[in-house]
Amino acid sequence: MSIGKVERRPRGELARVLVVDDEADIRELIDLTVARMGLSADCAASVAQARQLLEKQRYQLCLTDMRLPDGEGLEIVRLIGERYGETPVAVITAFGSAQNAVAALKAGAFDYLAKPVALEQLRSLIKSALNLPARSGVVDEGLTAGPAAQLIGQSAAIEHVRQMIDKLSRSQAPLYISGESGTGKELAARLIHDHSARRGAPFVPVNCGAIPENLMESEFFGYRKGAFTGAESDRAGFFQAAAGGTLFLDEVADLPLLMQVKLLRAIQEKKVRKVGSTVEEAVDVRIISATHRMLKECVDAGTFRQDLYYRLNVIELRMPPLRERHEDVEPLVQALLVRICGPQAPSVEPQAMQALKVYSFPGNVRELENILERATALCSNHAVVLEDLQLAPETAVSDSLGRDGETLDDYLNRVEKQAIVEALTKTAFNRTAAARLLGVTFRSLRYRIERLGIEE
Repeated sequence: MSIGKVERRPRGELARVLVVDDEADIRELIDLTVARMGLSADCAASVAQARQLLEKQRYQLCLTDMRLPDGEGLEIVRLIGERYGETPVAVITAFGSAQNAVAALKAGAFDYLAKPVALEQLRSLIKSALNLPARSGVVDEGLTAGPAAQLIGQSAAIEHVRQMIDKLSRSQAPLYISGESGTGKELAARLIHDHSARRGAPFVPVNCGAIPENLMESEFFGYRKGAFTGAESDRAGFFQAAAGGTLFLDEVADLPLLMQVKLLRAIQEKKVRKVGSTVEEAVDVRIISATHRMLKECVDAGTFRQDLYYRLNVIELRMPPLRERHEDVEPLVQALLVRICGPQAPSVEPQAMQALKVYSFPGNVRELENILERATALCSNHAVVLEDLQLAPETAVSDSLGRDGETLDDYLNRVEKQAIVEALTKTAFNRTAAARLLGVTFRSLRYRIERLGIEE
């Protein structure tokens, strides 16, 4: 690896790595690896020694064990996050200690390694850490630039998203993006990738709900020639296609339970086995997942594995619905009109703009774009008027509330409760038959009945 291009140190100065571990053989192994990469390392055997070195020297990476004689590696993670924010820190955990790894990532660690330390993974982690972009100017210059990758608006909600993207782009932690359909979950994932150490590698989006269940394993992990009828040559899967980059799993809640088990193992072990192969191969990808559904409710209903949920949801980024940031509607309208029509975009009459500002937008930004595409096709005299918008009157509101003063959650809960009560009534409150009628599992129906407070 050429380290002369790393910008966070003066010309001619070697990148320095701080290694914190109480085992001398681990320190020696990492020290030798770092030296062979043309880097310099300082070693510490305790939290106290690490603190002293951090006060004297600036580091481009810190590698710390989780268990130290005088404290925990989490202390170092938090210290570096508070005082030395430019230094990424990775933790070394005991084999199979997934809980410690997740705790470290939540505390702000860049990544983790499991013992025994694999040299290939160690070298990859070091390269990624040294490839991180500088923090200054990321939000102002990067996240607001580019015609296809903009977070438009100045509301508090969207400013918070920008700040989170700046922070999350400096981590390797698995990320879960929540939010309703049309709020820009894939856009946020792309921005995080584009401003991360993985920006030079592929961003591979996958719609989990669009893959037939019998093809999922081969699509995700690839297959060997002859693995099944029609497998005439070796083929890479999504994990291999995203090597070194980011794998974005959209609508991850649609994965069947069997595939969830295989995905969990791939994330934990950082290895995959192609269909028809007898050996596993290492993969280096960052997982970002998203769904418009409430993933925790899927766990409670038994349709999504709890252990996978906690591995995917190490850090959550919530994309706010458009009804929570009405002040961003006007700049969004102007930007979308330019995208749709080019520089000669029509104007929007004040009455039409006001109607858009108070509209509830159940489909969020995607719906706004569709409304404007229709309006520009219908408008005359190069101006969009209220009639061109064709807004549904029952969903146009004067504030952030939904139908008849209900929030969207209240409205959806009411509709769901009504459907369940009707099914229970038709089946004389036979829950098994009602679940079959509704097309859900018995466990899912029982959970919904308890959550909604339905009594026989």
